[in-house]
Amino acid sequence: MKTAILVDGSYFIKRYRTLYKDWKTRSAYQVSRDLYAGLLRDMRKANGNGKGVLRRDLYRIFFYDCPPVSKRLQNPVSRKGINMAETEEAVFRNAFHAELKKMRKVALRLGRLADDGHWIITPQKTKDILNKKINVDDLSEHDVRYDVRQKGVDMRIGLDISSLAYKKAVDQIILIAGDSDFVPAAKLARREGIDFVLDPMWNNINPDLHEHIDGLCSSWPKERN
Repeated sequence: MKTAILVDGSYFIKRYRTLYKDWKTRSAYQVSRDLYAGLLRDMRKANGNGKGVLRRDLYRIFFYDCPPVSKRLQNPVSRKGINMAETEEAVFRNAFHAELKKMRKVALRLGRLADDGHWIITPQKTKDILNKKINVDDLSEHDVRYDVRQKGVDMRIGLDISSLAYKKAVDQIILIAGDSDFVPAAKLARREGIDFVLDPMWNNINPDLHEHIDGLCSSWPKERN
């Protein structure tokens, strides 16, 4: 009995940083090990922790992400030039991807970033401007961030779910994600007899999603100081 685990990388990193309060002190190596251990816990928990159920084997972990932004940009507030490839986030993301490539039974699936990225004001500062607490001249270089869309990630997740289902490579799929983009692929997998389990990492999901999955499971620490 084999289980495939699929991870929306961007979603995982966002939730990891919410659940692990000390994430800034943790290296890419440590995060990759936390990921692997957490996914194995998910597999055990989704199947009764080995009590009274058939033994399950890990087929493969599929991790979906995009390379970080690497071009040179200019901050629209400070007018300072920025080499995005040297930012803390880019260095972490590249190191994290490198660690995943070394791990047994882990497949890294990379999409690409759209070419239409743009600078946006952070939500709190946007709210302050709309409430007339501040104006645009009060913004600092830290109040804006470069926003860019991922392309190809959702498509790769859907294709892999379909391939696993049609080839009968596994009989269970655990998906780490938080939105409804996976629903069409989940429906297909369930029609093919796949046990489809969702792990939103303790995040709230739309109640309508329950009808498209066979179970909900999270084994991550709810809070870590």
